[in-house]
Amino acid sequence: MSKLLTKTIWLAAGLMVISFNLRPAIVAVSPLLTTIQTTFGLSGAGVGLLSTLPLLCFGLLAPLAPRLVHRFGSGAVLLGCLFTLLAGVLVRSLPNLAGLFLGTLLIGVGVAIANVLMPGILKQDFPGHVGIMTGLYTMMLSGGAALAAGTTVPLYRLLGRNWHLAIGFWALPVALAIVLWLPSRALGRRASSVVHRHTDNGLWRSPVAWSLTIFMGVQSLEFYAIVTWLPTIFHDRGTPSETAGFLLALVSILGMLSALVTPSIAHKMTDQRLGVAIGVGATALGIAGLLVDPHHLDVLWVVLLGWGQGSSIGLALMMMVVRASSRDEAMALSGMAQGLGYLIASVGPVLIGGLFDFSHGWSVPLIALLVLLGLQAIAGDYAARGRTVGSALTQV
Repeated sequence: MSKLLTKTIWLAAGLMVISFNLRPAIVAVSPLLTTIQTTFGLSGAGVGLLSTLPLLCFGLLAPLAPRLVHRFGSGAVLLGCLFTLLAGVLVRSLPNLAGLFLGTLLIGVGVAIANVLMPGILKQDFPGHVGIMTGLYTMMLSGGAALAAGTTVPLYRLLGRNWHLAIGFWALPVALAIVLWLPSRALGRRASSVVHRHTDNGLWRSPVAWSLTIFMGVQSLEFYAIVTWLPTIFHDRGTPSETAGFLLALVSILGMLSALVTPSIAHKMTDQRLGVAIGVGATALGIAGLLVDPHHLDVLWVVLLGWGQGSSIGLALMMMVVRASSRDEAMALSGMAQGLGYLIASVGPVLIGGLFDFSHGWSVPLIALLVLLGLQAIAGDYAARGRTVGSALTQV
C-alpha cells in the first residue's frame, strides 16, 4: 500500500470519527429532558432554550471558520474544536444549572466550527468521491445521534439514575477522536484569504446560495425540534422513557441509512429535485402520522421521519460541495448556509416548546412543523437544480 493511499485512508477515518462526535453531545440530552427539567424546574421554553444554545452557536460562529482555517489550518482548527467539545461535555455534567448551560454553550462552539469545515475538506481532499464521502460523513453524524438517543437512558439507569454521569459519558468518544486526529493536525495550512473575501461577497448575491441556506435552515429547524421534543411527545402519551428513547434512536438509524444512500445516488443525477421531494414528503407523512394517529403506528411514523430528515440533511451538505467550484467557495457556501441556516433552526426548539405551553398540547406544534415543510420544499426545489452558485450569479 502506497504512503499516499495510507495517508488518505487515515484522513478519511479521522474525519469519520470526528463526524460521529458532532451530534451525541447534543442529542444525548433529549431522552433525559423530563428528568433535567424536573431537577431544575425549567419551563417548556427554558428547555427549548437549552436545546437552542448550540444552534445559536452554529449560526453566529459559522463565518469565523474560514478565518481560523486561513490562520491555523483546518487540521489544527478541527483539533481545537474537539478539545472545546470535550470541555463542554465535562462542564455540562457538573451538578449545577450554570454548568448545564455553560457546557452546552461550549459544545455549541466546538461543533459549530467543525460543521463548516467539513464540506471544504471533502471538496479539496476527495474531489472524485464527493457523493460517497458526503454520504459517509452524514451517515456518521446520524449514527452518532442514533447511538446517543438509544443508549443514554440505559446508561442513566446503569449509572444509578444519575443523569450527570449519563451525559458526561459522551466525553469518552471525543477523547478517542482527539487521539486519532493528532497525526492529521497539520492538514490544510495554506488557504487564500483573498478567495474567501471574494466568494463571501458573491454568495450574498446568489439566489442559489440563498435558496440552499433556507433549505438548510428549515430542514435543520425540523430536525432539532423533533430531536428535542419527540421523546417528550411520546412520554406525554404514556410511552415509557426507554421506549421513547428507542423510537428517537430509530429516527436516527433510518436517517443514517438515507443519509448514506441519498447523496451517493443524487450526486450522479443532473439535479437533486427528486431527492428533495422524497425527503420533504416522507417527513410530512411522519409528522402527519403523529398528529392524526397518536397511538397505533408509532414505528411507521418515526421510520418516515428518519428517512425524510436523513435524506434532507444529506442533500443539503452535498449541495454545499457540488454547488461550489472550489474548496474556498465550498467553505464560504458552507459558512453561509450553515450560519444563517442554523440561526433559522435555533427558533425551532423554543418555538415548539412555546406553542406547547400556549396550546397545552402537541397538535398546534406539529401543524406548525407541517406548514414550514412547504417553505423547505420550495427552497429545496430551487437549490437542487444543476448549477453552481457562481454560474447562477452570472445569469441574474
